[in-house]
Amino acid sequence: MLTNEHIVEQALERITAGYVFPEKATVVVAAIRARITAGAYEGLEGPELCETVTAHLQEACPDKHLRLLWTDEPQSLEPVDDDGGEAAFRALLMAENQGIHRVERLEGNVGLIELRRIATAIDGASAIGAAMQLVAHSTALVLDLRACLGGSPEGAALWNSHFFGDDQVHLHDIYSRATDSTRQYWTSAHLPGPRYEDRPVYVLTSATTFSGGEDVAYTLQAHGRAVVVGEATRGGAHPTARHAVAEHVLVTVPTARSISTVTGTNWEGVGVVPDIAVPADQALDAALKAVRP
Repeated sequence: MLTNEHIVEQALERITAGYVFPEKATVVVAAIRARITAGAYEGLEGPELCETVTAHLQEACPDKHLRLLWTDEPQSLEPVDDDGGEAAFRALLMAENQGIHRVERLEGNVGLIELRRIATAIDGASAIGAAMQLVAHSTALVLDLRACLGGSPEGAALWNSHFFGDDQVHLHDIYSRATDSTRQYWTSAHLPGPRYEDRPVYVLTSATTFSGGEDVAYTLQAHGRAVVVGEATRGGAHPTARHAVAEHVLVTVPTARSISTVTGTNWEGVGVVPDIAVPADQALDAALKAVRP
């Protein structure tokens, strides 16, 4: 049986090897090893260990993607099976309708799409296209991201592409530490559903909205394509890999960072700031009031 010290050290090795900011990784490792020496993790059960280490990680480096997570599902510790959590994420999306929780037509011919996850561009394309087809003839659209917990950068770019007229919009870039390269994200030339042009779009956010959901909200807001309504979001802008460090413990390591082509920065640590600030449970009413003043 792995000791807590061994589990934490395995996590630190992953952070050292992959964290997008190597200089910050050095600070994190020193801080956590000081905690190990002080006996901070002795006797902690799995979920409590994860919560405690996560708090210490984020105290040393306030990156909300830098976490230790407990999972009830046993994980393989074989290196050949380590795919950064991709297979598990794709299985989750399949079970959750590619992140699309509901699509409705509201009074006044206002379309509503609620997303809980951002699917991958490949697996989610048909579902994304179907959702956009159902709201194609609405006069305004509400994109509800209040419970969206994140997802795929490629999927976020695909969702965003539907709200622009062509494939000539440079949405944002992502710098990857692993390849020391920057990938550009542009609107797509070919989409699985109809484009939603020249009509108002309102994006609903909450303090729960995170990561890929924030990507959609921030990018549409920055490009002047949507009005964000609700609360400031959680503030996680770094694409992340997940690695098993024990049978029931994962470490999440931010391996890249987003860079907006409009602002030159991202939403890390500050969240997406709404254009219309209201409590999350009032965001839909506020958006509909803006649509139908």
